[in-house]
Amino acid sequence: MKVTVFGATGVVGRALLPLLHGHEVTAVSRKPREDDAVRWVVADAAEGDGVAEAVEGARVVYYLVHSLGARDFEEQDRAAAEAVARASASAGVTQIVYLGGLGSDDPEASPHLRSRRETGERLASAGVPVTTLRAAMIVGEGSAAFETILGLVARLPVMITPTWVSTPTQPIALDDVARYLAGVGGNEAAWGEGYDVGGPEVMTYRQMIERIAALLGRKPLIVEVGVLSPYLSSLWLNLITPVNASVARPLVEGLRNPTIAREERIRELLPFELTPFDEAARRALR
Repeated sequence: MKVTVFGATGVVGRALLPLLHGHEVTAVSRKPREDDAVRWVVADAAEGDGVAEAVEGARVVYYLVHSLGARDFEEQDRAAAEAVARASASAGVTQIVYLGGLGSDDPEASPHLRSRRETGERLASAGVPVTTLRAAMIVGEGSAAFETILGLVARLPVMITPTWVSTPTQPIALDDVARYLAGVGGNEAAWGEGYDVGGPEVMTYRQMIERIAALLGRKPLIVEVGVLSPYLSSLWLNLITPVNASVARPLVEGLRNPTIAREERIRELLPFELTPFDEAARRALR
């Protein structure tokens, strides 16, 4: 089966590619790359350059692209999704697989989560069936949300934190997300369907901070305050963690919304044992 992966150089894309062995894979990057395992092509979804060539002959297109960090990320995400949708329809693609965000259906959702929902809608606008997986925080090396928490734990013995640290969420291991993505690709039962994908545990961000700290042999003091706006929070994270403020702000705005799986149909379609949070964190720390 011919498969095209947009966002192949990202955290999730890199985890997915090895699971697509046996397929004829075209990996998309904005810059030239070489790899004997897959065919790399250069394309820019937001600009539309090279998109038609990237999806030519593909049966399944994975869309793992987002423009988080750009000033106009919502506009760029819309343009990129529409370009891929049109090109996929013209090329006869039978399925687009999209990784969105949990909580995006909430009317109080942040701009980032609303953009994730709208991206899925734009991907479906040209008529190609879209399979959407909705995930909360992905626990893996390079994940912006995970690296933010790791940066806090590594650098601060005392944390004055916003109240969003008490928001419940359902983090999922990077390996499990990649396994779900690989499993729905080409699976006709998943065409046109949307699935919530969460890990085996629901916890608050504070609990995640404390669990990661325990793995690192630390015990930070955490004090919650209600005076830090998303803007101030993003500047604070920019100073303390490796995550740029332009990425941190939309992430922080999204942390105000609970992100918990509302259904588990994906586990019936693709049953396997989910990775516990501590094990996922250990893998990321290695």
